[in-house]
Amino acid sequence: MSRKNKYILSIILFMTVLVIDQIIKVNVKTGMYLGERIEITPWFSLLFVENEGMAFGWKLWGGKLFLTLFRVVAVCLIGWFICNEIKQKRPIGYIVCLTLIAAGAAGNIIDCLFYGLIFNNPPYPQVAEFQPWGYGYGEFLYGKVVDMFYFPLIEWDMPTWMPFYSGEHCVFFSPIFNFADAAISCGIVALLLFYHKFISRYPIQK
Repeated sequence: MSRKNKYILSIILFMTVLVIDQIIKVNVKTGMYLGERIEITPWFSLLFVENEGMAFGWKLWGGKLFLTLFRVVAVCLIGWFICNEIKQKRPIGYIVCLTLIAAGAAGNIIDCLFYGLIFNNPPYPQVAEFQPWGYGYGEFLYGKVVDMFYFPLIEWDMPTWMPFYSGEHCVFFSPIFNFADAAISCGIVALLLFYHKFISRYPIQK
């Protein structure tokens, strides 16, 4: 594939992931109240939560502002890196993996940058609505990331005789995530499985 086509494919993939992610998030934000759960199957639900952390609700040291700025810088660096890798004639699958990671990170950045400005934060059981620009629940850079995909594949209760965890209800897989998180995860896993040699040595593809 030519360098030009790689650029075009990367841009199209980036925008597609971004648009799908935001469509899902806006529909969940304006169609479900915070904490609402819609069971699709016994092992898959839509569960509307918001978080200020990283993918899957994980936290990062430094606070909300640091995290948002870190994301913005990271996406800019990944974008520059993708352009450089295309110039170096890397294989298209490798470029797709990097683009998925960049697009997923950008999707969550949009929440952080703008959702606090354009959505309200109504009490239960009301759903959020669009607000005039700047009259939302938070300030620029302080929006919360919308998550909704929940896959409780296996659930069980610990035995009562178990020390420390007696009777505790356990869930596998418990993280709640969004489409952007899934794009990041797929990109990273594919990189590790199929393109690990580029991560370690970065040879030029002839």
